[in-house]
Amino acid sequence: MTTPGPDVSVRVAWADDAAAIAAVQLRAWPEMYAGLVPAEAMPTDLEPLAAAWRDALAKPADARNRVLVALERNRVLGFVLTSPASDPDCNPISDGELSEITVEPTERGKGHGSRLLQAAVDTLVADRFTRATSWVVASDDAVRKFLTDAGWAPDSAHRELDLDGSGITTVKQVRLHTALA
Repeated sequence: MTTPGPDVSVRVAWADDAAAIAAVQLRAWPEMYAGLVPAEAMPTDLEPLAAAWRDALAKPADARNRVLVALERNRVLGFVLTSPASDPDCNPISDGELSEITVEPTERGKGHGSRLLQAAVDTLVADRFTRATSWVVASDDAVRKFLTDAGWAPDSAHRELDLDGSGITTVKQVRLHTALA
């Protein structure tokens, strides 16, 4: 006799998911951005972050701005954001962007990231994008490997983000891209 596997899925996020998404973000970001962003610059209060998520989910700026959540049963374990690409050298009609993929730190390596990535690509295709881009922290070898193993490649674009407007907290990023079927 075999034991049933976990009930895992990905779906479009609802406004009711805002607190769960914010909680994943609060737990994941300190690890994801350790050494890049000062700890005091990280959000720590769930409620304002959840309120921002509720607003974004309830009233997206563009109908193609999507938030998808990875679930195990009804528990949110990760999320991914897709939208039209906003870079000046991209065409917002044909180029989509995967702007963030985040999985609960204790749940990594269990397939949630792969399910989120596949659902994001499927969503971008459904929104009629023919190419997808994603900005990755230049020193984040794990995320870059995750995306390149899935068929993404660098496109030679790079940037340095000034996170607090002071020039003190900056993050170097490289852009990856992939053709969408």
